This record gives sequence, structure tokens and C-alpha cells, in this order.
Amino acid sequence: MLGEVKYCSPRCNLFKCGKRAIIYRGDDVWCRWTDEKCNVANCNYATCIKRRLLPSGICGETIKRKTTEKRVEEVVGPPVKLRGKILRKVGEKEIF
Repeated sequence: MLGEVKYCSPRCNLFKCGKRAIIYRGDDVWCRWTDEKCNVANCNYATCIKRRLLPSGICGETIKRKTTEKRVEEVVGPPVKLRGKILRKVGEKEIF
């Protein structure tokens, strides 16, 4: 089971820079584009190979998905009654 939320790091092997501007300087990862440390949370060009990078730099691999069941009425809403020319084109009196 996945425990805690982890933030994406430029050292991750799934991380990719869209500008190809990463330089490894010692223990730090620098961006040649901005000439400062790579900040995944604020970079528009930071991507994940598996497409799991979420907003604010959170790694989607570490988050457990939650699903909920919804009734059809909640998703669709009330039906709309049609009249006149639209009724002739669609052919049904009510659409969802």
C-alpha cells in the first residue's frame, strides 16, 4: 500500500525536462534555462515519462486513487423538454 505523498525530484529516472536544460552540479540539479536550482513544482517544462506528475510537483505514483459511485441523476441532471424546430430535428421530446 502506498503510504505518504512524495514530491517529484529531478533525480527521478522518470523525470524529464521539456527544455532539456538540466545540468548536474555536484549534489544539485540546475536548470540552464533559469540559471537556478531545478524546481519541479514551479516549472512549466517539467514532465514525467509515465505522465504521473501532478500539479504542485506531487508524484502521482505515490497517491492512492479514490473513486466514488454517483447516481445517474447527479451526473446527468434533469431532462430538458424540447419544442418546435429542435424537436423535429432531434426526434425526441426529452433529452438528458
